[in-house]
Amino acid sequence: MHGQAIERLARKGTIRARDLQRRGLPSVYLGRLVRQGHLVRHSRGIYAPAKQEISGTHDYEIACLRVPHGILCLLSALAYHGIGTQNPHEIWMAIDGKAWRPRLDHPPMRFMRFSGLALSHGVMKVNAVNGIVRVYTPAKTVADCFKFRNKCGIDIAIEALREGWRYKKFTMKQLDEAAQICRVSRIIRPYLEMLI
Repeated sequence: MHGQAIERLARKGTIRARDLQRRGLPSVYLGRLVRQGHLVRHSRGIYAPAKQEISGTHDYEIACLRVPHGILCLLSALAYHGIGTQNPHEIWMAIDGKAWRPRLDHPPMRFMRFSGLALSHGVMKVNAVNGIVRVYTPAKTVADCFKFRNKCGIDIAIEALREGWRYKKFTMKQLDEAAQICRVSRIIRPYLEMLI
């Protein structure tokens, strides 16, 4: 009976110890199933079926599970949307300016503090194998790159603007709205004039 409940949980992609606790099952079953080769431990408290295919967004999915209110931003959002040439070795995630900073062993993460509309505007929620990936839209990501140009580099912000526009990842209206929220309209304007 317990095995069937765990199999049903595994069909949704990932199993967390708290999922078992909600169903009144002891979490020791997870360790036993890992030793038997039925489950694989992806991160602390997150398991998946051993035969499950790993998607290209696997680390992003795990990061969003581990930080439930976090949103993929900046270099990670650029990589997610296929804008530019960035392939960061850590996951960039936005959290509320007053939120507790999570301490995680995996995946490696870099937290950025956002607040107000800069935190809540332009959030996409994408269904994935292991849950929901929260990521900023391409327009918001480009505006964020200009806002945090000292952290990620002005060259990356310019590349993101150029590539995003070339591949029609956003409209001018979407970019203008995001730039106003991030308060970078005047900074972006000269680079936009070179594109148009």
